[in-house]
Amino acid sequence: MGVSLVRLLIGGFGVLLVLAGIGVAAIPGSGGDRLASLWFFGSGAVLLAGVMLERTRYRSLNAERTGDGHGPGGGETARLEARFRPTDERFVDPTTGVPMRVWIDAASGERRYVAEA
Repeated sequence: MGVSLVRLLIGGFGVLLVLAGIGVAAIPGSGGDRLASLWFFGSGAVLLAGVMLERTRYRSLNAERTGDGHGPGGGETARLEARFRPTDERFVDPTTGVPMRVWIDAASGERRYVAEA
């Protein structure tokens, strides 16, 4: 999956903020510069973490861990185990426009996303 332009711009801005924080810290000066350096560095680090950790698809943690492919709307490809039950929760995947239904394992709280036929 390609990286969206917005994620690329946010990531680039995050890198610039981190570099600005390092640059400000490298300039000899008063204690106020340290606060500015921390602000730049911290803000950039938060933006970078958000870009790297954001999940852009509705996928189960199992599919993320195993690297399984995704089905329509980013949902599950394999038939769900019997422990999963459908919920009343439905939504339209914003990326693909595919209607999805949430299935849940009541014992563990694990959620899975399946395209509606």
